[in-house]
Amino acid sequence: MLKIAMTGARGYLGSLIRLYHKDKYEYISVTSADLDLSDPDRAREYFEQLDFDMVFHAAARPKTEECEAYPEWTRAINALAPIEIAKVCREKGKRFVFISTEQVYNGKSEPGPFAEDVPTDTVTNYGRHKVEVEQWLAENSQDYLVLRLSSMFGMALPGVKPSTNLISNTLNAIRGEKPTLFTVNELRGMTYAQRLADQFDKLIQLPTGVYHFTSENYINTYEIAKTIARGFGYDEETIAKYILPNHDRYKERFRDYRMDATKIQEHGIELGTFEEDLEICLRDFGWK
Repeated sequence: MLKIAMTGARGYLGSLIRLYHKDKYEYISVTSADLDLSDPDRAREYFEQLDFDMVFHAAARPKTEECEAYPEWTRAINALAPIEIAKVCREKGKRFVFISTEQVYNGKSEPGPFAEDVPTDTVTNYGRHKVEVEQWLAENSQDYLVLRLSSMFGMALPGVKPSTNLISNTLNAIRGEKPTLFTVNELRGMTYAQRLADQFDKLIQLPTGVYHFTSENYINTYEIAKTIARGFGYDEETIAKYILPNHDRYKERFRDYRMDATKIQEHGIELGTFEEDLEICLRDFGWK
């Protein structure tokens, strides 16, 4: 049985993967209680002593505000520690799977979606951290995967707590009767996280390289929030009261960091559109 050392094992994706593949693989859960990733040297020592067949590295400090406020600390966690772990994988001849992000394209001025061969352009520290690891892998590793994910959404399951996402933000606004602003000047991918869990077997066997994992989307974040609210059965009057357009954010430069998933689909990975993903999610959780 394949031994997968998984960082961020208690996060949303890690928990979802382990739930749906609990009998297929032997998981070595590496959590913050086991290892402080802000100490890259300790990360190397920890993995040098670990017996594994593959590393699935999902741990990160992804909040933009935190990465901007504490650049050295978050770089150690998001970039330097993963590179040290990847070095250990190279020395042991093991595969390193690195979870990256659409944020590597958040500095683009031209419209997306962007394919994997389009040069990255990021204006945030979090995006720079991810690019630093990607570049190291491309230059130094022979057996690696970079999975650039779009914004992932889903709902809670027993033992699986989703990260904050547009579904939770939308429902919190309406159920909490708190008028909330959603960005108009932004286009980004939106993908049902279950798609990743369902295809985990195929994903970890992809040939070495960088892949975009994202469903297609053609509407801005404000319109996405309204679409989610309609999916849960809220009327237009309620939606207009609590789901509000934010025209100021990014008004100086419209952000479009959608990714093109053609490459990964050519390897048999199934993806769809945001609307299809939302429909599947609502059906899975009994809302359809």
